[in-house]
Amino acid sequence: MGEVQDRDDSGQWWNSVVEIDRAPIDLKTDQPHSARIYDYFLGGKDNFPADRAAAEQALIGFPTARTGARENRAFLRRVTRFLAAQRGITQFLDIGTGIPTSPNLHEIAQGIAADARIVYADNDPIVLAHARALLASTPQGRTAYIDADLREPEAILASTELRDTLDLTRPVGLSLIAVFHFIPDEADPYGIAARLLDALPAGSYLALSHATADFDPGAEELAATYRARGVSMTMRARPAVERFFAGLELVEPGVVAAQRWRPDDPTLGGVADAEVSGYGGLARKP
Repeated sequence: MGEVQDRDDSGQWWNSVVEIDRAPIDLKTDQPHSARIYDYFLGGKDNFPADRAAAEQALIGFPTARTGARENRAFLRRVTRFLAAQRGITQFLDIGTGIPTSPNLHEIAQGIAADARIVYADNDPIVLAHARALLASTPQGRTAYIDADLREPEAILASTELRDTLDLTRPVGLSLIAVFHFIPDEADPYGIAARLLDALPAGSYLALSHATADFDPGAEELAATYRARGVSMTMRARPAVERFFAGLELVEPGVVAAQRWRPDDPTLGGVADAEVSGYGGLARKP
């Protein structure tokens, strides 16, 4: 895969993906995928009958799944804005990117710091098919995409795309949003997080959100639906989510229901924790 820059009629520069001798992408449309189910919950159109069937079945057991997806995206927007505007972070590594839903992380970060650099990573072929949308960048900044699996952190860290885009001697915002609940305990999710953080310098940040059944036991039915369709999903309680931040300095208010992490308008009541059933947190690597 190569990269070129073009200017469209509006004068906007784009980083474009050029496919070189790549075999046709198998989207496996007959199998549900977590990224496409999530896209369906968000009201997107990049999903297929198998994804919609899984999503509708999940909604029977957990009717507020759409609310949880929306609040999770809102958490991503707030935490990115906080890092770029208040902590001066201009480099981001977003793993488990999912299908583009504007505003994407790079749009938020580059709206504050035009020279921000962002690397996206995901293992769903349909995300690769949308890489051009993901790679839209300001002239001063840069974005890149890695076709990679979170369960192989060394491959992500060693990739040319990452090394050419990010300076790992400077702080990085590591974004792991709504992805680790798809990694079972036997795949060592904490070890994966630790290996990623070990590669980043002091002053870097970990932003993470994770599904939980703490607020509503019915959320376990959502996980069961995913598993029945061949998609691994593990709900984790608050202590297990906090463990991802071990050795880091949590930013106030700590690990909380995602919609309660520094809400844009704290005077509003917002949605109930049980409707979201997800934790969110941000922490600094000392």
